[in-house]
Amino acid sequence: MSGRAGAAAAGASRPIAVLALQGDFEAHRKKLAAMGLEVFEARRPEELDRASGLVIPGGESTTLWKFFEGEPWEQAFVSFASSGRPILGTCAGAIVLARKVTHPPQRGLGLIDMEIERNAYGRQLDSFVDHVDAPRLGGTLPAVFIRAPRIRSVGPGVEVLATLRGEPVLVRQRNVVAATFHPELTDDTRVHELALSAAIAGAAA
Repeated sequence: MSGRAGAAAAGASRPIAVLALQGDFEAHRKKLAAMGLEVFEARRPEELDRASGLVIPGGESTTLWKFFEGEPWEQAFVSFASSGRPILGTCAGAIVLARKVTHPPQRGLGLIDMEIERNAYGRQLDSFVDHVDAPRLGGTLPAVFIRAPRIRSVGPGVEVLATLRGEPVLVRQRNVVAATFHPELTDDTRVHELALSAAIAGAAA
């Protein structure tokens, strides 16, 4: 972790929330805690009010939507993004953030102007580890792809931060970042630091 992130963590006043309804939330919580950041698992929409940043983890996007439909999660996410606080969605979390979802079609929050295809690399057995090109993050990043989605197109307001064989795998629109891989499963902290930089910086204020 960078010295800046460590200093920020020491003055943290508002924790970072990890959505803990389903999926790989524990790995994100442990990673953020290892970075020295205050973090909690969010299971109710109103809990997001006290968070400085939000992680929507990998898992199963259709299952996540079943949870979302039972409580006002959609409104909570949109309000969170509108407040300017940072959001990181990984794998299924990236699918949830998209404007358009295919294979098969399903709802998206529309917080990132992108079209994303579910399970585009195949089944669990077709999961793989690779290095992605991320010049904005200093070169290459280790990346774990597990039943990963594929970003098929992005709108003009979306910044591509990393690619795999020329295809976007890490993108950002304003304060919302989406990764089609699992940055929580490696020792590299750069994706979390980039995506949640506003929350980390705010913690030092």
